[in-house]
Amino acid sequence: MLPALMRKTWRDDRRALIGWAGGVAAFTAIYTSFYSSFQGAAELKQQALPKGMLDFLGIADMLSPAGYLQATVFSLIGPLLVLMCAVTLMARTIARAEEDGGLELLLTVPVSRVRFAAQRLAAAGVAVTAVAGVPGLLLVFIVPGVGMDISLSNVAATGAGLVALVWCFAGVAFLVGAVTGRRGTVLAVTGVIAVATYMANALGGMLDGWHWLRWLSPFHYFIGTDPLHTGWHPLELAVLVATGVVTAAAGIVLFDRRDVGV
Repeated sequence: MLPALMRKTWRDDRRALIGWAGGVAAFTAIYTSFYSSFQGAAELKQQALPKGMLDFLGIADMLSPAGYLQATVFSLIGPLLVLMCAVTLMARTIARAEEDGGLELLLTVPVSRVRFAAQRLAAAGVAVTAVAGVPGLLLVFIVPGVGMDISLSNVAATGAGLVALVWCFAGVAFLVGAVTGRRGTVLAVTGVIAVATYMANALGGMLDGWHWLRWLSPFHYFIGTDPLHTGWHPLELAVLVATGVVTAAAGIVLFDRRDVGV
């Protein structure tokens, strides 16, 4: 049987979880369903966009099925949605409870601080994984239905990369919340890191002599390998997952040592 803290976390966050999952699913389904009608004007639209903008967004083309999926689902808006969900849910694990004054009550349960933090993290992690996995899961079924000529293995690899990207930033968000106990700080710090690393990946791919910047960005390990065309890249996925695991573990340790006034 699952621990009571995990069940309580899911029960408290169920409306937010359903809303995020439904929104991500609707976004994925709607954009993918436009593929057939988009094809007629794809070349004109690609020519209308400045090459610098396409390079900045990491869009190689908008004509192929892989290029269309990258441009619409996986380049900016899709990752932004799932990252917002991950950061929001992770901010609730410790920071929101501490700000609302409910953390003291939760810590009265007969478990250690380490187990408390681990169970809250595990509950949020499962929820975040469920939402982040929606695009990849839906596309495996939608892609054949709309006539996209693209390997489903490559689609699955990109979906797995999105989950790994979310785990990376979820770990960072949990760490910030465990250390500060402030929800606003979690949103601000993680948001700044996400924007800065996205810019590093984009500019590193555009500016000569600055390609090394891309290796500092989680977005490079997610989409820089072009998984929609090239398939699975286990090493890059492992880097993202390891970053999330290390930062989350650090958050548990530092929370155990921090004075929260209990």
